[in-house]
Amino acid sequence: MEVAPFEEKFIAQGHPDRELYARAGELGRSYCMSIPEEYGGGGGTFANEIVLVEEQMRAGDSAMGFVVHSGIVAHYLLAYGTEEQKLRWLPKLASGEWVGSIAMTEPGTGSDLQAIATRATKDGDDYVISGSKTFITNGALCDLVIIACKTGEAEGGKGLSLVVAEAGDDVAGFRRGRILHKIGNQGQDTTELFFDGLRVPQANLLGPAAGAGFVQLMQQLAQERLLTGAIAGASMEVAVDLTVEYTKQRHAFGRPLFAMQNTKFELAECATIATIGRTFLDDAITKHLRGELDIATAAMVKYWLTDRQGEVADRCLQLFGGYGYMSEYPISRIFTGARVMRILAGSNEVMKDLIARSL
Repeated sequence: MEVAPFEEKFIAQGHPDRELYARAGELGRSYCMSIPEEYGGGGGTFANEIVLVEEQMRAGDSAMGFVVHSGIVAHYLLAYGTEEQKLRWLPKLASGEWVGSIAMTEPGTGSDLQAIATRATKDGDDYVISGSKTFITNGALCDLVIIACKTGEAEGGKGLSLVVAEAGDDVAGFRRGRILHKIGNQGQDTTELFFDGLRVPQANLLGPAAGAGFVQLMQQLAQERLLTGAIAGASMEVAVDLTVEYTKQRHAFGRPLFAMQNTKFELAECATIATIGRTFLDDAITKHLRGELDIATAAMVKYWLTDRQGEVADRCLQLFGGYGYMSEYPISRIFTGARVMRILAGSNEVMKDLIARSL
């Protein structure tokens, strides 16, 4: 009741209300559930993060940036941060006092992380960061942002590092760009970020030495792709449930839509796809909890589930007829929100290339 009823407001302003992050922290272990308790987290496993993602989908909320904040940013800090860094940053993320973001994508890079041009140059004890990022989730509200940037002259990914900046509108050299208007997930905070001589202590580097950023990104992207698959899987299940309910209530030609053979066959197929997706996803989650989820399988999860998400959303919307095209119906938001899933976390074309390399 704190979030879902205000979806229209979030769509109008392009982001959820900032105070909701702190409010979620007050309500209990809403954040960082798989982060150890000594850093303010819930002390659970990554399965707990998946449950939060799925419940967010079932509540019909696409605005709150929980996935990036807890499932991605916090885990970069946990995996690569020093003890001092973890004690400094993780409790603030876990409480909702701070909102976390990660800035990878640039206007000219897309899925090609090796082409990142944002640069961090040493100056005394600081890095001076210059460059720009786009499509950044939580960018308008973030207090902490992990910046993927070049710290050396090596070609490709070898000179890439991850540097943490404590962000704010009063921080010199840091500027939030426009809130980007999207065809789906319109209440979610997606923003441009600009760095123009942003000074960050060299002590904010993630990892033991500069140049490890590309490897760090590759190690964590498997988990990000699993989270993407979880969103897609839950979205399919919600789409089927909504459509079954609607077609049993809606009448055409003197009988419920669900009584018509085409409707039953369509929903039988969509329910089967969703069930297969759930089985595949649960197996991948189990592998991840055991430390056995490899890059290729994570890519399979991301590509297959998001492809099927788009298919199921489209077929379910068709059964709503003209009402499915109306924005007040949740199925329309499921449909438009599904489209980006084949692009983010590495496009599905990139996923297929990663899979092919393992064959």
